[in-house]
Amino acid sequence: MRLVGPNGEQVGIVALNDALRLAQEADLDLVEVAPTARPPVCKLMDYGKFKYESALKARESRKNQAQTVIKEIKLRPKIDPHDYGTKKGHVERFLKQGDKVKVTIMFRGREQSRPELGFRLLQRLAGDVEELGFVEAQPKQDGRNMIMVIGPHRKKSESRAERTSREAPDEAPRPVPRPRRPPAPPGGQHSADQHSADQHGAGGDAGDQAGA
Repeated sequence: MRLVGPNGEQVGIVALNDALRLAQEADLDLVEVAPTARPPVCKLMDYGKFKYESALKARESRKNQAQTVIKEIKLRPKIDPHDYGTKKGHVERFLKQGDKVKVTIMFRGREQSRPELGFRLLQRLAGDVEELGFVEAQPKQDGRNMIMVIGPHRKKSESRAERTSREAPDEAPRPVPRPRRPPAPPGGQHSADQHSADQHGAGGDAGDQAGA
């Protein structure tokens, strides 16, 4: 196997027994980190500490993964400026919460012949909220409606969490079992037997003297 030291240093190709001996001497575990490699790669580490730190990283990753919700805002091509400001405020609030926003322009009657009105309105809205979000799905005609999706800017912590998740190994490391040592004889057993034998011998000598 190819052995890696506790600090990431390359020990080299070693036999299993030698690797287990090094692990015992350092009071560490021998963990198989790349079983499909040729030769397999093992590392000396504190496996209990490794599992604890891995659990903490997984918990932090789940915490940083925002639960994305898609909100919907509906506009008319000839919307009143006051209503537009209100709708834009809703979009900004949703984006600050980390939610995506589906913006729908509803055409009615003759408005269907002027799709450019809806397109310009969507472009204006995207420009007004560009500091909070970006156009995730470009404006697209869908029957009588025109739809655009705006997504929130991703935080650095979320990008880092996703990158860490992608870089995580497919297979969890597995500790190599240590060989069991034969149990040592309990201390004092030999001396107790010897003491019993001495007493027996002393009693025999005393009996012989009495008989004499």
